[in-house]
Amino acid sequence: MADFELPWVEKYRPQILDDVVGNERTLKQLQTIAIQGNMPNMLLVGPPGCGKTTSIWCLARQMLGDSAKQAVCELNASDERGIDVVREKIKSFAQQKVNVPSNMHKIIILDEADSMTASAQQALRMIMTDYTSTTRFALACNDSSKIIEAIQSRCAILRFTRLNEGEMRPRLIRVLENERIMPDDKGLDALLFTAEGDMRNALNNLQATISAFGNLEFENVFKVCDQPHPDILKNVIESCTEGQFTQACDSLKILWVQGYSPLDIIGSLYKVVTTFSMNENIQLKYLKELAVLRMRLLDGVCTLLQVHGCIAKLCELSL
Repeated sequence: MADFELPWVEKYRPQILDDVVGNERTLKQLQTIAIQGNMPNMLLVGPPGCGKTTSIWCLARQMLGDSAKQAVCELNASDERGIDVVREKIKSFAQQKVNVPSNMHKIIILDEADSMTASAQQALRMIMTDYTSTTRFALACNDSSKIIEAIQSRCAILRFTRLNEGEMRPRLIRVLENERIMPDDKGLDALLFTAEGDMRNALNNLQATISAFGNLEFENVFKVCDQPHPDILKNVIESCTEGQFTQACDSLKILWVQGYSPLDIIGSLYKVVTTFSMNENIQLKYLKELAVLRMRLLDGVCTLLQVHGCIAKLCELSL
């Protein structure tokens, strides 16, 4: 497949550790491992789209060179998470003889490892112990608490965090320049707002917007991403800070009529409040109330009445 046919998330995927965006402290640890060549079993923990799997592949390429294709096995544990897969695919690869550089090891990458069943994890623990002289494991997951302690104790745990706007913006501008598209500051702001620190999400939304409209205008990004418009939510917050409950509810009704759920609205409202210019003490109280509302919505009480109750509380806090 030619480069121009590739999704941008693959076309611009980093090939070396120096090109990976964000999480500098964790990447320095991986670069040290690449230089020393003695990779431990690793558990990479963090939200989606922050570079966990990409970083491991970059490490594998730097350590194994041309042997990486034969010496690295990647499985998505969310699809293949049963004990049979561990016994058949993983164990058979661990038993294979593969030519690797001196003092190096084969690498098995398990993405979404927190989706594996408990029995599969127990079987994996035994394989990690039995084949430690020839094979190293890299387990990527979103929630380390779902990984059994026996595996955690055998791994070096590396933490990844969401990327901030200062880290993502230069990379997105570089992608636009490579595609010969003029960067638009407001469009980039909208893209970063919708991505929520997820570089994969940002690149997918960027490509979708350019494919649909040919440019990166602010309004076009929200048409593609289909999230509550931040300008409407800013009007809600402004009304709350002035104690105007009816005006705030009228603005919210616009989003409700457009079909957004209370969870959609509150999730975007939370992001707007974090960047809204207001008294810091009141801002923290707003965030607390929104967090309490989100907890109620996730418990199943997902109604517009709950949102109106929260808006009334925000108005009260500003008086």
